[in-house]
Order: sequence, then structure tokens, then C-alpha cells
Amino acid sequence: MSKRYCIFLSALFCAFLAVFLVAGAVSPDQSFSQLENRTLQQLPTPTVETVLNGKFMSDFETYTTDQFPGRDAWVDLKARTEKAMGKQENNSVYFCKEDTLITRFDTPDAQNVANNLSYVDQFAQKAGVPVYFSLIPGAAEIWSDRLPEGAPNASQKAVIDQAASTLKNALVYDTYSVMDAHSDEDIYYRTDHHWTSLGAYYGYTALMDALGMEAVPLSNYTKTTVSDSFYGTIFSSSGVRWVRPDCIDTYVPADGITVTSHTYDNKGNPVEEERPLYDTSFLSVKDKYSMFLGGNQPLAVVRTPHTDAPKLLIVRDSYTDSLVPFLTAHFSEIHLVDPRYYKLSVADYIQENGIDEALVLYSVSNFVTDKNLVWLAK
Repeated sequence: MSKRYCIFLSALFCAFLAVFLVAGAVSPDQSFSQLENRTLQQLPTPTVETVLNGKFMSDFETYTTDQFPGRDAWVDLKARTEKAMGKQENNSVYFCKEDTLITRFDTPDAQNVANNLSYVDQFAQKAGVPVYFSLIPGAAEIWSDRLPEGAPNASQKAVIDQAASTLKNALVYDTYSVMDAHSDEDIYYRTDHHWTSLGAYYGYTALMDALGMEAVPLSNYTKTTVSDSFYGTIFSSSGVRWVRPDCIDTYVPADGITVTSHTYDNKGNPVEEERPLYDTSFLSVKDKYSMFLGGNQPLAVVRTPHTDAPKLLIVRDSYTDSLVPFLTAHFSEIHLVDPRYYKLSVADYIQENGIDEALVLYSVSNFVTDKNLVWLAK
């Protein structure tokens, strides 16, 4: 290699660095990534403490990565390159058949699973009303035939079976079988970790069977597609940008149904707010799934025109949000408690609000990692 050629390569490399240095300097920092659905690191301010403990340099490294010019295009290029090289996974997300992205399910921490089951059982023992329990299998389990051949994937069914054999006070019912029976239908989003409204309907039929109630036939509903451009959480984390979007559908009319949300302001003061069953304002942003009930909140109370019907309380994760519309045909009130944010006694709440039945309903993936179910035992 000649000296002139070495100088040329060095100059080319320096020019490459200079272009991105200038681009980074003149480009305004972004506060939020719509594609990744997360807040981006802002320029950190150094202090003596953060410089000495290394936090400043760590934050600055994250800042340069998050604010790198053309970040979304580079993320896309990385995923495409890895796929072209035969890699079938990126950021724990598998590139699956039928244009589907599925998050890998790893073997859960056995002690955390045992603890959470114990908390549920303690809650059922002192709730004072019948407490039903079920775990919702995810796409990694029900759509396992779409996974790349030989892809590592722990069994969610094993966790469900463990719950059925462990719980003594809760009334365990089976959501797995009905989801498995409809595995050839669009019961999960291809780009998101939630079940679709159709999947939620089948979960609703399993619950109705457990409660001894008759589910409204699917044929009684009219499906309405409210969005055909939904890219969910798995899409955001995968780096993949070539899959087609999902559709979001609704089946149940919102007529006569009210939702009261109980949250807190930035000073910790309680805030009561009326929300719709379907908050369509979310359809114009990335987090479209939050159109169901308006997304995460410590406590929500759904009231229906069926004032003589029983009251149901659900200790829930976000899967429940798209299930609730189907339940409005059977209950006067549906109280939704999220232990991530609600830190008071749920058993006391049941007694104070005249609840008739309670349900603990989680997806398997959320249940095995949750650290907040301890509040159920309080």
C-alpha cells in the first residue's frame, strides 16, 4: 500500500468523522423517538460527583448514541444487515414467519414466580369475595410454529400449569386452551406483545365459562377497524422496519359506558378524570394500543347501564384494557387496579366498594417478572 493511498484513506476517514460531527452539532436534539417509543437521553450536565462516579460519561455515551444523526436509518440498516447474514434475532426479538415479530420468552426466575403465586393466594384468602385467576399465554407460546427453527423459547404452559397446581384459594380457570384452539386466527398483533381485540374476545369467553355466565356470540358484534397503521412495542425494540403494520379493531360500542380514571399529579395529589372507553386521540400517536381506556393508570372504574348487575374488580396488566369492553355486557361496574401504581390494600377496597367478584389476570410474561404483586398481600 503506497504512502499516498494511506494518506487518502486517512483523509477520507477524517472527513467521514467531520461530517457526522458537524451534523450532530447542528441537528437539534430529539426528546422522544416515535419509532422506538421511548424518551431519548439529553445532554447531561457534569458535576464533580457524576464525573468522579462515572455517571456523567455513561450518560454522555448514551446521549451520543441516542442523538446520533440518522439514528433510525442506522438502526434499520443494522437489522437488515443481520437478517441478510442469516441472523434471526435482534434485541431478543425473533424475525418470524408471516411477517411476525415475537419476543423471546426466557426461563423465568423460579423464586419470583413462586412469590407472585403466593401473593395471589394470600389475596384470595382474605378478599372476602370469590377470586378468579388466569394467565394469558403470549404469541411465543401459541404461535411457536412461526418461530425460526431451533429458536430457544421457554415454556409458558409450564408456568400456567404450575399456577393451577399451586394456588389453593384462588379459582384458577383456563385461558390457554381457548387461545390455542384459535391459533390460526389473528389473536395477537404481529408487531406488539398484546393480544388483539379478537384474542381478547376469546379470553372473555374463557372467563364467562368460569363465572357461569353466557358470553355474547361474536356474530352479534360488528368489527370496526379504527387503525391500519399500528406498530407496537416489539417493533420499537426490534430495530426491524420492514414489516407491515397491524390493524386495531373494536367490537363493542361505547354507548352508555363511562370510565373514571384515578391518577396523581406531579405533586402526588389525587386526580379524578373522566375518560372514554376508547380514547381515539391515541390513534394519532405511536402508542395506539392506549386507546383502550386511555392506557396505564393506578385505578379506573368502568360503569355501564346495567345497574342491577354485579360489580367486578380486576387486578390487571395492560392485556385487560382490550378485554374490558366485552365485560361491560355483564357487570354494572368494573374496577381496574394496577399494582404498579396502586399501593393501598385491594382487599379493603373490595369491602369499601361492594365488589362481588375479583379477578387477577396477567399475561405470563408480565406475571413472571412483576415485582409489585406483593401489594396484594397487604
